[in-house]
Amino acid sequence: MAKLGRQSKPAPESGPVGGSRMRVVAVSSGISWVEVPEADLRVLCGCPADSVKHLIKRGLIVPTERAGVAFETGPNAILLSDVPLQNGAFSNLSEFPILQMLYRQGMIIPGHPNCSGRKPLLLGLAQQVEAQMEYVMRGNYGLLSEEEMMAVGVPEDMAAEWMRMKLRFAFGAIRPPQDLIDTCIIGDGPVILPGGVTVRRLELNIFEFAYDGETAMVDLNLAAGHTYETPYHLGYHDLEREYFSVVHSGEGDGWDPERAAMSSILMFQGKIYLIDAGPNIHSALQALGIGVQEVEGIFHTHCHDDHFCGLTTLFRADHRIKYYALPAVRSSVAKKLAALTNIGEDSFGEYFEICDLSLGVWNDIDGLEVRPIFSPHPVETTVFHFRTPWEDGFRSYAHMADIVSLDVLGQMVDDDETRHGISSELMTQVCADYLVPADVKKLDIGGGLIHGCAEDFREDQSGKIILSHTALALTKAQKSIGSGAPFGTVDALIPSYQEYRVRAAHGYLAEYFLGVPEHQIRILLNHPVVTFNPETILLREGSYCEDVHLILTGLVETIEPDSDQTATLSAGAMIGESYALSGEPSFETYRALSFVRALKIPAVLYRSLVERNEMSERISRLADLRNFFNHTWLFGESLSNLTEVRIAETCQPYYLATGEEIDMTGQDFVFMVRDGRIDRYFDGAVVEYCGIGEPLNESEVLFSQAGEGRLVAAMRSELLLVPGAMVRAIPVARWKLLELYQRRQRTFSSLRQEAGMVP
Repeated sequence: MAKLGRQSKPAPESGPVGGSRMRVVAVSSGISWVEVPEADLRVLCGCPADSVKHLIKRGLIVPTERAGVAFETGPNAILLSDVPLQNGAFSNLSEFPILQMLYRQGMIIPGHPNCSGRKPLLLGLAQQVEAQMEYVMRGNYGLLSEEEMMAVGVPEDMAAEWMRMKLRFAFGAIRPPQDLIDTCIIGDGPVILPGGVTVRRLELNIFEFAYDGETAMVDLNLAAGHTYETPYHLGYHDLEREYFSVVHSGEGDGWDPERAAMSSILMFQGKIYLIDAGPNIHSALQALGIGVQEVEGIFHTHCHDDHFCGLTTLFRADHRIKYYALPAVRSSVAKKLAALTNIGEDSFGEYFEICDLSLGVWNDIDGLEVRPIFSPHPVETTVFHFRTPWEDGFRSYAHMADIVSLDVLGQMVDDDETRHGISSELMTQVCADYLVPADVKKLDIGGGLIHGCAEDFREDQSGKIILSHTALALTKAQKSIGSGAPFGTVDALIPSYQEYRVRAAHGYLAEYFLGVPEHQIRILLNHPVVTFNPETILLREGSYCEDVHLILTGLVETIEPDSDQTATLSAGAMIGESYALSGEPSFETYRALSFVRALKIPAVLYRSLVERNEMSERISRLADLRNFFNHTWLFGESLSNLTEVRIAETCQPYYLATGEEIDMTGQDFVFMVRDGRIDRYFDGAVVEYCGIGEPLNESEVLFSQAGEGRLVAAMRSELLLVPGAMVRAIPVARWKLLELYQRRQRTFSSLRQEAGMVP
């Protein structure tokens, strides 16, 4: 999509060599490092998910020692992105970089060599800095008062006890982030940083640092179609859809540069549920061959970033994924998310189907029972026990992140309700809850003040204990207590004796070919399910389609010549359908991103069914429109076959002559440029060129606000009008429109300032 403003490549690594006083490192997509040793300034430029792990991998955070104290090096300032979202992902996640500065570098630890009174420094736009302060506050404490807890149904006596505990974790007070963090607003002109370094914004997300006559530029923009990179490689895994199994999708913590953070995936009766959504969950799902469309729901333990910041991946579905959590957990998550996105807390239900759970009891979810159990932690947290009936009673799994060691918890016991701590009664209950046996139990053994200890579970009677949530190698003592679980390994609690993929195929075809007799659908189903290895080409550009492949599991990308835009297809999509019907060679290449299972239907048979039912015209028209939408930024990702059909069936054409202006005020449609070009004018000049595939009118669709500037057809143009209500019901489209809205708002704010229209 055309961007407002100039795009630049990340600066290559340079200096300090010879007489250079500045060092610049292009760390990863959207992340740079600027270091000025003479000024004692080290700036992390851009802080998306896992930025600390990227710094570790690049050797910019390393262990060191001074005055007999071991600690880490690292940044002491963070430059924030001007926009909170880029290509669907959070751009500003400063929680873990700030924690690294405060605790692993020692900036807040009394008596530490690095505890000099200097605080972590946040740099950026006022709006982004303010948002980060609220986000950090929620990440530290979750809900901030008994009133906030009771507002989401926590009983008064329980809220009082939780607050006593929270204050004990917080060393007696809920401290505003200003006590821990310094801020610096970057407005229109240069800003002086510690040591005499200056920084100024050149364009949106493009900054120039200067020191003693030297300058360095960093660009925090992500190119179209690019994502923030994952610091570790997860490989490829071919998973069976089981009756009841646990897929291990992460056993590390927020500091482990080689592993994903602690999480799991439950498969139950062919459905897929996530337990937490940490950084780079999109990479984990792709490595496991799971499309986000296949995710039925998420069980959420708490709002810390290593369990939270992958939620944006779940927004990239075309349906609202079910969100299972205690209402108090949901509220803390929604408040943190609102701070990051600048949208209201009540918008949470627009992206998720909220399914509140009750604490301490078994909640039945279509045969999968889940029991959330209170876990003492600085923010509202539960662990989960899952079970389902089987031959000899139940099969069960316990997911225990995050917990606290019994030693630390014991030190918090105080039955005086006027003091901070927990009651002896709660301590007894937590000890009993920890040791409830399960067939498989995964434990947080991260240690310290807010994580668990393996020794507490030496007498646990669970069938299998898995030790997790640590960046350290297991000790001999820990290995004698529990097992490990490398990424992608599976514990099958109940095997499957039915083929869920074939059942899914029937559902896809029956809904797509509405009105077609069942016996004809079964003709298509009576063909083999084939497996494609990752990186295999299914259909090459220029070749003829001999078989239509209905994707059952896995992900496939489309690669179009002379275009940077790609589409990602998942379960329910049909590869080669339009070419099978037209007989023309393929215009693009289809390539497997993961292990792919697909129903292989001969093209001649597929074409025969369509013709026999007099659907050729309809299917060809829909295929043509779907192909267009598939290659757009807004709709070219994670849409199911049926959602694409609904969009294609409801969109309307709209034609403009050269020079004709279009007024979208009050129009509840997303306008997609199908042919031609629309120019956006501001203050008499063209400030944006909107070409084929680009969306317009996001402000009206999202907020009933008129868009900025004047829109004029640069040539004869065709637009497609997609109903706003339909787009708002598709989380991935709504999420992308929000990003587009925020980027355009920021750019036009700058243009108004340059034109002297606002102070």
